[in-house]
Amino acid sequence: MSPRAASALLTIALAGLLAAGSADARRSDRNQPMDIDAGRQAGTLDESGPIVFSGGVIITQGTMHVEAERAEITARGGDIQRVVITGSPATMRQEMDDGSPMSARGQRIDYNVANETMVITGDAHVEQPKGNMASQRIVYNMQSERVEAGGEGAGRVQMRIQPRAEREGGGN
Repeated sequence: MSPRAASALLTIALAGLLAAGSADARRSDRNQPMDIDAGRQAGTLDESGPIVFSGGVIITQGTMHVEAERAEITARGGDIQRVVITGSPATMRQEMDDGSPMSARGQRIDYNVANETMVITGDAHVEQPKGNMASQRIVYNMQSERVEAGGEGAGRVQMRIQPRAEREGGGN
């Protein structure tokens, strides 16, 4: 799998974090070239280890825009296995197929391709017109579309679900 495909998978996973039935990430973005701008790059996408981008990493693909201090992509047998982005915070935003914006941020965003699981940790937030979610940890399983959120100790989950009128732009 190419880095472009890994980026598309990351985008799809983040877009689905709030709930099943929310708008899909812009599908046409997956067919766009992916551009990576970083201060440094080390490694290759092969069996010898991950490719690491660091120093103000900016990844764009279509309407998707990712900013992180570090991005690490691991492959096995030519297929992407894992994508990890970190920052203070690492951020991602994208336009959905319906034209609405979606954004996510956290200290670490870890996508495991084999398990189809996305884990956002460290002041994790997902925001879209349908609603917002915040927690120290947000886990999304793409197969089951199950979302789990929580924190250590006294950590709390915060969620806001917008009324239909607000989601559809008809609020006062």
